[in-house]
Amino acid sequence: MTLFSELVQTTAAARQDLLQQPLIQRALTGEIDRTSYRAFLHEAYHHVRHTVPLLMACGARLPDRLDWLRTAVAEYIEEEIGHERWILDDIAAAGGDSEATRTGSPSAATELMVAYAYHTIDRGNPVGFFGMVHVLEGTSVALADRAADGLAAGLGLPAAALRYLRSHGSLDQQHVQFFEDLVNRLTETGDRHALLHGAERFYGLYGAIFANINRRCMEQAA
Repeated sequence: MTLFSELVQTTAAARQDLLQQPLIQRALTGEIDRTSYRAFLHEAYHHVRHTVPLLMACGARLPDRLDWLRTAVAEYIEEEIGHERWILDDIAAAGGDSEATRTGSPSAATELMVAYAYHTIDRGNPVGFFGMVHVLEGTSVALADRAADGLAAGLGLPAAALRYLRSHGSLDQQHVQFFEDLVNRLTETGDRHALLHGAERFYGLYGAIFANINRRCMEQAA
C-alpha cells in the first residue's frame, strides 16, 4: 500500500465526520443563508492568509534529506499567493463587509487550527503540516464545486461571490495528484507517522471550524 492510500484509509472516519457537518450539508443542498456563507468566508480568510507564511516556515524547517520536498513547497507558494484576497472579493460580492473581515479576528476554532499548524512546523516534524494540506485540498476537491452550485442556486449568488470555491474546486484537483506523488516519496517512518497524525488532527480541527460557524449562526437566527 502506498503512503497516500494509507493516508486516505486511516483518515476515512475523520473525513466522513467532517463531510457530515450540518453547515457543509446545507451548503451542498442550497439551504444555507448568506449570513452563514459570509461567516464561512470570514473564517476561511483567517486561515488562508496564513497559507503562504506556513508554507515558507515549513520549507525552512525541512531537513536537507527532504530538499526535494522544499522544491515542491516553493511551487505551492507560487500557486497560493494572493488567494486570501479572492475571499475578500467574494465577501463583498455576497453583500458583506470585506474590510471588517480583513481587520477582524477569527473564531477560537480557526485560531487553534492555525496555531497547531505553526506548532507542528516549529516544534514537531514539519512534514506533519502536509496533513493540513491534505485535509484542505481534499475537502475542496470533494465539495467546492458542488457547494458553489448549491449556493448559486439557493441564494442566487453571482459568479463574483464564488471565486474562492470555484477556483479551489478545479485547482485543487491538480494539487491532489501532485500531493499524492510527493507523499509517496516519503520513506522515513517518522515522516510517514507525522503526516498521518497531522491529517487526523487537522480533520478534527477543520471540522470544529464548521461546527462553530453553524452554532453561532443558529444562535443568531433564534
